[in-house]
Amino acid sequence: MTTLIIVESPAKAQTIKGFLGKKYTVKASLGHIRDLPRSKLGVDLEHGFEPSYITIRGKGPVLQELREAAKKADRVLLATDPDREGEAIAWHLAEALHIKDEKCRIDFHEITKTQVQQSVKAPRPISQSLVDAQQARRVLDRIVGYKLSPLLWAKVKPGLSAGRVQSVAVKLIVDREREIEAFTAEEYWTATALLETAEGQQFEAKLLSKAGAKIDLPNAEAAQQVKQDLTDADWVVASVKKTTRRRNPAAPFTTSTLQQEAARKLGFSAKKTMRVAQQLYEGLSLGPLGTHGLITYMRTDATRVSPEAIAEVRTYISEAHGSAYLPKEPRQYAAKKGAQQAHEAIRPTSVLLTPEQVKPYLSRDQFRLYKLIWERFVASQMSAATFDATSADIQAKDYLFRATGSQLKFPGFLKIYVEGSDDNGLESELGDRLLPPLQPSQPLELNELDLEQHFTQPPPRYSEATLVKTLEEEGIGRPSTYAPIIDTILERGYVILEEKRFRPTELGIIVVDLLSESFPKLLDVGFTASMETQLDQIEEGALRWQSVVGEFYSPFAEDLEKAYSQLERVEVQDEVSDVICDKCGRNMVYKTGRFGRFLACPGYPECKNTKPILDEIGVECALCKKENRPDGRLVRRRSRSGRFFYGCSNYPDCSFTSWQLPVAEACPYCGHNLAVRRKGSEPVCVNKQCPGGEG
Repeated sequence: MTTLIIVESPAKAQTIKGFLGKKYTVKASLGHIRDLPRSKLGVDLEHGFEPSYITIRGKGPVLQELREAAKKADRVLLATDPDREGEAIAWHLAEALHIKDEKCRIDFHEITKTQVQQSVKAPRPISQSLVDAQQARRVLDRIVGYKLSPLLWAKVKPGLSAGRVQSVAVKLIVDREREIEAFTAEEYWTATALLETAEGQQFEAKLLSKAGAKIDLPNAEAAQQVKQDLTDADWVVASVKKTTRRRNPAAPFTTSTLQQEAARKLGFSAKKTMRVAQQLYEGLSLGPLGTHGLITYMRTDATRVSPEAIAEVRTYISEAHGSAYLPKEPRQYAAKKGAQQAHEAIRPTSVLLTPEQVKPYLSRDQFRLYKLIWERFVASQMSAATFDATSADIQAKDYLFRATGSQLKFPGFLKIYVEGSDDNGLESELGDRLLPPLQPSQPLELNELDLEQHFTQPPPRYSEATLVKTLEEEGIGRPSTYAPIIDTILERGYVILEEKRFRPTELGIIVVDLLSESFPKLLDVGFTASMETQLDQIEEGALRWQSVVGEFYSPFAEDLEKAYSQLERVEVQDEVSDVICDKCGRNMVYKTGRFGRFLACPGYPECKNTKPILDEIGVECALCKKENRPDGRLVRRRSRSGRFFYGCSNYPDCSFTSWQLPVAEACPYCGHNLAVRRKGSEPVCVNKQCPGGEG
């Protein structure tokens, strides 16, 4: 019996081909083959919101090829991705290819020989409830997008668009910006005592309380009062407390936590993380090892791990690190409410394929992401790290100071993995902060009482990691939607990234304010989260998708009608820069395009001059200086792919470029600026044609 298997991507098809015999043909649909038409709404609002699907433009030849292959096969199996979107693609394929066999659907959460061979033996029917959940989301998003966009054209400017979930994400960023603008910094002071034992060992203790009550130092006068009060004070150890602190490893990755950690540790955008993870999932050639899918499915909100994978990783930990690093029982991680437990966490398909073993066959980005996933998974089943922690209270008159110290006693999972932090980069868990041996009633000598002024800080702007974290915590979107949400709000020019943090544009603020005024529920975080819950209930078969869409549409249509009649037109003023147009003399204005912000002449269409925004880094171009060109300054630019690099402001007259951060020092051999590959490293020449061989 001959079998045609249809997957979504050529890479996945190539991997699966190697696992099956000659009686199997594997072809790719290249994603969706049918969708709603772009030229009209495509949803019948009068008859149960029935969608009108058409073949996507350009997919005709693909569909024809699949039809011909299906005619030649005895059976067709649809092996699209194991989620709502994949189920919907399978349903569309079944409809378009007129597949009669009810059990035509197979899926696998990892693309390995064992999983693929098991799946083809046990096909199942297409899950209509999964298809309905995807269809409900598609119809809801189409109604909002196609009904709100004309409103924005009429009330703001042509070409704008709005989205059901993306608009809420923009509102989060706008609200945070307003928190920052409204923030008033408050002054406070800290007092730190540098103390010394009789044996000459020094340590620090921070002011904690006075006369048993917590003390605040709001200004310099209060801080100086402490210093004055403690003149000639006797310093003595009041108490010493020693404890053993345990820290358990984090759960293996979900889509959200992978995007957050890849942003913190690797500097990846959510979009890049998902693109590279897709490559690792679909399979890569590992030379003599053959073609393998290296990780499980990367769109998941579950932390569950199969018993087979746990058994394999526990054997690996015991053999590679010893029994001390292996807990007596496998670690189980609590599921997030509403998580799809049919999926596993993101993990290596086999821990025996270590990062170093596969490194020669992966690109740099593939290796770095695989290493992150592999280490996180192995660490998740390792022993806890333990610390000896010491806390000492120091008495000086009626003031109490506290000194703390800790020492890593046993590294446990920290031997291979340290979790990232949004606030302080990577946590320095492995660093020791030791206190000298201290005993109650032990006298101490004060070397210095340091008074330091501080000011409270506003909440930070969202980074990609913290925005994804907030979207997940608030129940906005699902694992598959985080990267597209971020991509969309950047492309629409509603937000921009400045120093890897989101800032709303004036356009973004205007659109959020306009939509908030007329559609308060639509931009309400709680309402959007409740819609996600209803989509989950459709997937579970508890709700009809038409009912959910109907309950949303009726009040939405009323709000839309009021908005057209009541909203005033808003004029969006371009932000004027101090850069003069070198063609007509006008002050250029900031615009937002596909690749971010740029400068444009306001005299368009008479004057079509545009310029990139030059983000100077305060370094003179050594090459321009060497060749006597004027005013060459090194600036940060963005490539067409969105990646930042460094170049000269005199381009195209000066061709200096570097992916690494340039420094003022010039290479003695070629005259190019040296650059640092990472913070704190020695500067090197990055010119590949350097006669000194440094590049």
